[in-house]
Amino acid sequence: MTKNAFLSRRTFLRGTGAAMALPYLEAMMPSSAFALPEPKQTPRLGIFYFGMGMNVRQFFPKDFGPQFTTPTILKPLEEHRGQFTALSGTYLQHGGGHQGTYPFATGIAREKKQNVSFDQLVAETIGKDTRFPSLQMSIKRGTGLGGPDLATLSWNRQGVPLAAENNPSVLFDRLFRPPTPAQKANETTEFHQRQSVLDLVREDAGRLRKKLGRADQEQLDQYFNSVRELEKELERQVQWSTKIKPNPQLDGIGDYSEKLTPDEPKGFSYERYSRLMYDLIALAFQTDSTRVVSYVVRTELKGGSYPEWGLSKDYHSLTHHGNDPQNLNELAKADAIYMRHWSHFLRRLKSIREGDGNLLENSLLGFSSGMGIGHSRDLLPTMLSGGTGLGIRHQGHLELPKNTPLANLWRTMMNCIGMEAPEQFHDSTGLIKELVHA
Repeated sequence: MTKNAFLSRRTFLRGTGAAMALPYLEAMMPSSAFALPEPKQTPRLGIFYFGMGMNVRQFFPKDFGPQFTTPTILKPLEEHRGQFTALSGTYLQHGGGHQGTYPFATGIAREKKQNVSFDQLVAETIGKDTRFPSLQMSIKRGTGLGGPDLATLSWNRQGVPLAAENNPSVLFDRLFRPPTPAQKANETTEFHQRQSVLDLVREDAGRLRKKLGRADQEQLDQYFNSVRELEKELERQVQWSTKIKPNPQLDGIGDYSEKLTPDEPKGFSYERYSRLMYDLIALAFQTDSTRVVSYVVRTELKGGSYPEWGLSKDYHSLTHHGNDPQNLNELAKADAIYMRHWSHFLRRLKSIREGDGNLLENSLLGFSSGMGIGHSRDLLPTMLSGGTGLGIRHQGHLELPKNTPLANLWRTMMNCIGMEAPEQFHDSTGLIKELVHA
């Protein structure tokens, strides 16, 4: 919890009939801020979910430290040595089985009401000045709420899941395509209509509240909060609708004009798809269209492997490996493909110059899963990439104490952004100090 400042930033020196604002003083800073690093560059944050775990027997190196021996799955990342840390020992309290997507960024079990997710806390701090405070991406469109193959990692303060998009062309248009005159006119009409509806809802709810008991009033207050959140978002959209979208350079990047989604498997290529999605994140970060991204790269249960990979079974069937060497090797083959795509993503970010460094150095990118091998809630395939410009000190392969909460990684990422996590933050026990202390 952020402590109060000694002086308000709105403090004035008052004289007869006049008032003069003070310059920004250290006494106006929250007292807790002195314990937190202040990023020199604009930080970006991404969290990524790989459903159904990985073959961690070939994900984690056998040795530790920066000079680790590269295992099968991490071989595509060899060129990025020094820019990532594999973290063994992480644990998701309410993970295991196929439950992990729900608590991944909230710490709350699937069967309970969710609360605001970690990425949305960050978005409230570093995303408020961008066109999109956060961007939800997934291999599956929507939310998937209620099922195990949840499509999103992001939840607002009312515990409502934020829908994800899986079509790179739709995402590209949302981020960069200027609206046509007809779309602009429809957009303006839609803004007015939505505002009218919200006004009526608020008025009706206000009259109804007077007739309700305390418990119902509390429920209605939560509803009011949702309405206010919608109003704020509508106000943001109206303000940004008058600002020209950036026009990114697409040299060496794929074609976003063509629809390509796994919803239409005919002609679908995951190789093309993955590059389009990762390149889109790089473009969004580069143009400061957003600073916070969540991406469900692989959901639970469904999907996860593609005909072009030449596997004998689907990914979920392979996770029930029964210690069969062929199943385990094919799992490792699939996971290595995912890491090859991750390597492309890191390479793309590294190629984008920013300040005295590059975009990868200013981006904190954490991935993991809701399970390890054997559907366990521990031995999670966890990695932090980038962030060296924000204070991260990579360790290659870092052995954490057994059952270290995954939330400790989220807390560490928040710390490097300059944020203080809530006092009760999931099941976190503190920072991963080896990553932030030289």
